[in-house]
Amino acid sequence: MPSAARPRRHEAASAAERIVWPEAFGRRFLVTVDVEEEFDWTAPLDPRHRSTKAMRAFGPAHRRFAEAGVGLACMVDYPVAVDPAAVDILSECLADGRSEIGAQLHGWVTPPYHEVVDPFTSHAGNLPLEWEAAKLDTLTDRLAQAFGARPRFFRSGRYGLGPASLALLASRGYRIDSSMRACHDYEPSGGMDFSAIDAHGFRREGMVELPLTSVYTGLLRRGGAGLYRRAGRWPRGHGILARAGLLNRIPLTPEGVGITDALAGIDRALDDDVRLLTFSFHSPTLEPGHTPYVRDARDRAMFDRWWDQAFERLAKHGVTATTIDEILAFTG
Repeated sequence: MPSAARPRRHEAASAAERIVWPEAFGRRFLVTVDVEEEFDWTAPLDPRHRSTKAMRAFGPAHRRFAEAGVGLACMVDYPVAVDPAAVDILSECLADGRSEIGAQLHGWVTPPYHEVVDPFTSHAGNLPLEWEAAKLDTLTDRLAQAFGARPRFFRSGRYGLGPASLALLASRGYRIDSSMRACHDYEPSGGMDFSAIDAHGFRREGMVELPLTSVYTGLLRRGGAGLYRRAGRWPRGHGILARAGLLNRIPLTPEGVGITDALAGIDRALDDDVRLLTFSFHSPTLEPGHTPYVRDARDRAMFDRWWDQAFERLAKHGVTATTIDEILAFTG
């Protein structure tokens, strides 16, 4: 049996790796969507959970983004890619000329199946490289068949980017990865440690890396990952520091992040000269009842208002929506 890679810490980008955006790029934002099956977020992962009924909410949501001039970078996983109805919905979205289909690897629902599914193996980068590669090839080929073009950008489900994943992606023709979640450490749950990664884009192993934007705010923000990790050892430590205005970690997502914090996160990222802000959410959130973030119609309305206010703040700062095409035009 092949040996599996172990979780590892992804090192901070060096000055040579950091992308230097030209002035013509300005300041932009990208909205990414993990387009995936529904499953119980509170239960152990089950390979039998492959329903994609929530995709019926995707078309109306996409139209709302399109009316705001925002394309969606859709990270599509295998259960969605093999559902003809879901493929039709996504294909219609591509008519806006700004949205694009990328890949998201949920290894536990992507053949071939060799592993015992558990928290460790659910991070594809923890699998033996041969297994990770085989699953990536299955997904990539299926997306090319479904949408008529090979995907150019990628996200590893559960942020499971392993030691060899970037080189593997580059060898398959991918150009952009967005699996790293800045300022987050998933090693305690069997995943990867991105605590050294900040919100700035960089190049590594032949790939452009666009970390999901997260920032620290508060009077002690320069304490960063080290202080945040220590605070996690105290009872309610993170909440106490956040409420006191001392230290708060803010990812740019409507899932679990209130709009007040999100606006502060946008402001902080721009103050830190982050030139490309990368937002994210999961497609099942678009239909109430599938994720912890949208349980009913009220939550769903709040989700829409969150985006309205975020777009208003971005416009106030002169930050414009971008696309995968535009990003690649500047990064080569």
